[in-house]
Amino acid sequence: MPKIKLPTKSPSIDMTPMVDTFCVILTFLMLTTTMRQPEPATVDTPYSISEKPTPDFNTMTFLLSNDGKVFINFDNGPDTLLKFRPKILDEMGKRYSIEFTDKERRDFEKYPSSIGVPILKMKDFLDISDNKARKAFQTGVPIDSTDNQLAMWILCARQVNPNIQACIKGDTKTEFPVVKKVLDILQDKNVNRFNLITSLEATKINLEEIQK
Repeated sequence: MPKIKLPTKSPSIDMTPMVDTFCVILTFLMLTTTMRQPEPATVDTPYSISEKPTPDFNTMTFLLSNDGKVFINFDNGPDTLLKFRPKILDEMGKRYSIEFTDKERRDFEKYPSSIGVPILKMKDFLDISDNKARKAFQTGVPIDSTDNQLAMWILCARQVNPNIQACIKGDTKTEFPVVKKVLDILQDKNVNRFNLITSLEATKINLEEIQK
């Protein structure tokens, strides 16, 4: 009795469910992702050949512009439930007799870039929603000996987060006295170790020199 041959068909794959899933995920990312806000000052960092990455958490970053202004930024820690940023703001408010509202604390926590606003103008800065209007308040953190608010920010940040590390991001044209002033303030607050944020420079390897 001859064997019955079943008709052979080439397999087909329906990609429609995969395409639909991809479109849903892409739409979700587009709706929930916030664009990174530009820093208050454009900084052209110097080059180096070091590949050591900067820490992702527990950092306070000092942004030094080419016109001598100093800006500061903090992260919320490895767990956003810790809410280090609003706690640091509250500590600064206690020292200057300023009480911030819950909305102002949330706005400070969610502010996406560095801040260089004198603490006495911080409430006005946070109460404004327009980024262009906020830019007028970004005059730099005072570092004068008579009103050294940068030192107070460092002190409050270390009290809230003892594991915080300092990172300095300076422009190639920032004058040395400004850099030295920031370093002196850090050392005065017993911060003797810090990271310098630079741009990675490609290096050429000369095999002839190595073989010598």
